[in-house]
Amino acid sequence: MPFQPQQFASDNYSGVCPQAWASMQEANTGHVPAYGDDPWTARAADAFRSLFATNCEVFFAFNGTAANSLALASLGQSYHGVICADSSHVETDECGAPEFFSNGSKLLAVPTYGGKLTPESIRHIATARTDIHFPKPRVVTITQPTETGQVYSLDEIRAISAVCRELGLRLHMDGARFANACASLGCSPADMSWRAGVDVLCFGGTKNGMAVGEAILFFNRDLAQDFDYRCKQAGQLASKMRYLSAPWVGMLESGAWLSNATHGNACARYFAERIAEVPDVRLAFPVQANSVFVRMPEALSEALHAKGWLFYNFIGGSHRFMFAWDADRQYIDQLVADFHASAPAHPA
Repeated sequence: MPFQPQQFASDNYSGVCPQAWASMQEANTGHVPAYGDDPWTARAADAFRSLFATNCEVFFAFNGTAANSLALASLGQSYHGVICADSSHVETDECGAPEFFSNGSKLLAVPTYGGKLTPESIRHIATARTDIHFPKPRVVTITQPTETGQVYSLDEIRAISAVCRELGLRLHMDGARFANACASLGCSPADMSWRAGVDVLCFGGTKNGMAVGEAILFFNRDLAQDFDYRCKQAGQLASKMRYLSAPWVGMLESGAWLSNATHGNACARYFAERIAEVPDVRLAFPVQANSVFVRMPEALSEALHAKGWLFYNFIGGSHRFMFAWDADRQYIDQLVADFHASAPAHPA
């Protein structure tokens, strides 16, 4: 079977962007203190504080599962509940890690369309039971963008934050593709996070052009108490921390975090527009970030696989195509051409 030189199955397939690579290479000189006591880690943390215009606490983890799980564990106790969308990554794709790291906090999954929670759905779950036999809701986690590529508006985040404050809940944001959401809304990171009422954000670097690494930002600094110990216990304290933090310096100081996301989003829209006229192909969800979810006949899906294209079968029977920082329109055009060429013919 052929294999295409660029794939659109996942933004995890991409390599490292030049800005992140250059910073890591620059950091690869001489000896510096270990475990985060180095100039690169301090510089990366300060770059986040500058970008978000607030004195947040910043921690670095290897991957999103650890970042989300440890952040959620810090916001409650083992007898608490975490309200999430039923299609959220913490519910469907983290192998029970949030429950594991919290010593048993229960995920309270809400049925949703497109992966978005609403104030009403949060209120319903948070108030449905208040007896001691049921986990006490304490945290809400939202994914920005959602697993289907839908972006919460600032008003939607503020409304969720308001109901969280009313009900005494903490608000966590899973921002594996946070940069793509910022690019989509054209807003500042501050406006989409702490100014909208988010307590803790996991800012994704891996899908944004880094080799590895996520940042956990505590806007409510009191919630970060002993989080460094939590990271150490979970195996997330890198001894050579500069290699985890230095790429962030290149990403944030150059603005690549946003330009990479803007490019991925634009490529997703470009692809969606060019397959719109393929017979029996339709979008499963609006294209708001760097993902396109397509419904198509099984024969077309098989034909594309046979031509060497990889993509995931996803939510609701759709097929997901992702566009990373390095998405090349030459290969997008080839994929579009194969869509047209492989589409089942309709009788005249």
